[in-house]
Amino acid sequence: MQNLNKDQVGYQAPAAILESVLYCDDLETCGHFYEQVVGLRLASSLAGRHRFYRLRGGMLLLFRSEATANDVIKVNGQVIPPHGTTGSGHLAFSIEPESIGSVPERLKSFKILIESEIEWPNGGYSIYCRDPAGNSIEFATAKLWYG
Repeated sequence: MQNLNKDQVGYQAPAAILESVLYCDDLETCGHFYEQVVGLRLASSLAGRHRFYRLRGGMLLLFRSEATANDVIKVNGQVIPPHGTTGSGHLAFSIEPESIGSVPERLKSFKILIESEIEWPNGGYSIYCRDPAGNSIEFATAKLWYG
């Protein structure tokens, strides 16, 4: 396979991330966090394998790494490559500046420990906590990257 570069006709670099994946052993407990605490709506699930959430412009996929590292899943005769990881991951949710102030109150109401709050030099703001699987979850204003 050739390396694609900006000079090749027809190629455009990706404009966004379509899927973000986190792994957890207990999908029900993590599902409760993402549905009740974060407020996401479940789009699809398969017991013991995954829970999918649709966000504006992308998807959050929660997988049991044991399942995705070993399962052979075919779509139209083609195999989805196995994947999985161990250890904590990281995901940042984009929060509107006028809503960032309500995040600490919401987390505290569910007894979720806030690990850190950072006011970035460029005017962005981040609030960090952990999901039940130990993944680092950040709620951040877009100014963090797009100041």
